Amino acid sequence: MITTELSPSPITPAKPTAISGQGELTPDLLSALRDGFKMTPADRACHNAVTNNDLSALALNRDIIRGSDGHFSHRIKSKGITNQKKSGRCWMFAGLNVLRPQVIREHGMEEFEFSTAYLQFWDKLEKSNLYLESVIELRDADFLDRDWEFVTKISFEDGGWWNYVAGLIEKYGVVPLSAMPETHASNHTQTVNEVLGRLLRVRAVRLLDLHANGGDMEKLQAEKNAALKEVYRFLALNFGEPPTEFEWRYRRTKKIAAKAIPDDDMLIVEESDLTPLEVHTPKSFYEKYIGRTLQDHVCLYNDPKNELNRHYEFSRATNIVGSQNMHFVNIDTVPMKKIAIASILANEPVWFAVDMGFDQSEPLGLMERQLFDYETLFGIDLTVSKADRTRLHAGASGHAMTVMGVDLDKHGNPRKWLIENSWGDDKGNKGIWTLHDSWFDEHVYTIIAHKKHIPQAILKHLEDTPVTLPAWYPGAGGIQA
Repeated sequence: MITTELSPSPITPAKPTAISGQGELTPDLLSALRDGFKMTPADRACHNAVTNNDLSALALNRDIIRGSDGHFSHRIKSKGITNQKKSGRCWMFAGLNVLRPQVIREHGMEEFEFSTAYLQFWDKLEKSNLYLESVIELRDADFLDRDWEFVTKISFEDGGWWNYVAGLIEKYGVVPLSAMPETHASNHTQTVNEVLGRLLRVRAVRLLDLHANGGDMEKLQAEKNAALKEVYRFLALNFGEPPTEFEWRYRRTKKIAAKAIPDDDMLIVEESDLTPLEVHTPKSFYEKYIGRTLQDHVCLYNDPKNELNRHYEFSRATNIVGSQNMHFVNIDTVPMKKIAIASILANEPVWFAVDMGFDQSEPLGLMERQLFDYETLFGIDLTVSKADRTRLHAGASGHAMTVMGVDLDKHGNPRKWLIENSWGDDKGNKGIWTLHDSWFDEHVYTIIAHKKHIPQAILKHLEDTPVTLPAWYPGAGGIQA
């Protein structure tokens, strides 16, 4: 039997969805744009300037620089500037810098620095555990699920909040820098994070495959614990293994009165000798040299996009399984500043978080609204409210530092704030920034203050069930820089 082979019907591929052509850049519109621009002599001068110079240098507002005297009416004494180098540990350095002046002051030390690498080790291990637990939690989620995307993207980064460092300190204690010094890996985390992420994703695939093949929770947890052994080894090779016990002594600088021998005359001597050798665990060091809970510190946030005087939390904003998410009372900057002033006057530094992407000069150590006057330079309007910057994902907390002083006018209102950064003493004014008060309103998002400085009317909102904002809310992912 003879058969005829039919040619297959031609397949017409479906057209992919396109954005409506109504807003297209048509030839007529392009022609109108070209015809609408006529370079004036002023435009020509601007063109010549900006094509041959750095824009920020041309736009730098000299009036602001001239008016910055560097003096503060109240300043917390400390010594030394820390340096996070090429890592995203600003939140951790800022947290330890809140505690450092107390240690120096109360124990008469010449200088002192905590080991950030010690907390960094535990942070990486805790985040690894949290990631693997999240994989187990979301094991049936679609890979395009937004929570799944967040977990797989941010879990290996350096970022964090105050609650991250407070949780680490209260769980693991602290050690001085000498007990666990910095390493190249602790100071340069890009490659460490990349390799750790690859290791954890390999283990995540094993967990998902184990689940797909019917593995129960007991088997999933056993696989996770095996992965954590690899993680611990990897971290120990890069950062060193955290000490469980260490020896400690320091030099004191306080002048003391001592009896001279044998005539009982008083002799003033400089006590530069070492203190007796002490043996500590990280917890005992914390108890002796800090000796107070960090859970009494409250997070206050300023986000005009959301309702003020309400309790909020960021979903998945934690680094330790079982701990509380980053949560806060959303308030106006006016009471926020009053609380910060009360803390500084009580000799208590303030952890705070800002958006460093606007109007700050790293060489000068200045933060002031319109420090760079691009509007006048180009004749354009760049005004966008703080709430609209949040709405457009163009403004959020990105860097944490420590408020160490304030300059008050005769009415008790803040003129400017003294900021200790963690970018080393070769940046800013020897590691110090001056934050002018108008910049505070625009670009400060978070402060951490002891509850004794916060009015009861604000504290009572913490009793309300928090409104949960998603993990991908602007700024929710934690401090990165």
